[in-house]
Amino acid sequence: MKGQGMLISAFVFALVIAIFAVINVDSVQVNFLFAKTTTPLILVILVSTLLGGLTVGSFGLIRQYRLQRTIKSLEKQLHELTGEHETSGVGHRKAKGTETSAAAHAEERPSSADSEPLND
Repeated sequence: MKGQGMLISAFVFALVIAIFAVINVDSVQVNFLFAKTTTPLILVILVSTLLGGLTVGSFGLIRQYRLQRTIKSLEKQLHELTGEHETSGVGHRKAKGTETSAAAHAEERPSSADSEPLND
């Protein structure tokens, strides 16, 4: 659902920028500090929007890459810690499992004190 909302928002934003660019078709002088040029304003708007989107997108990808790397590192640490815990707790689990199975068997069969002799 979040992805669909972001996609719809991106399309609406692109539509607004396109309409804004089409309305402004006059030629303007652009100063690049080292050179001056005259270009249609529509190109200035579209190129500026494209460069801004690429910049924001690249920062987002870098952030996502770092987060994925952190997640992998933390999962590796968790796996190492749980692996050490399982190897140290194997005997404890077996003993506990044996106790519970012995208790279950004791409940299934009646003890000799509870059973009455059939002889009258």
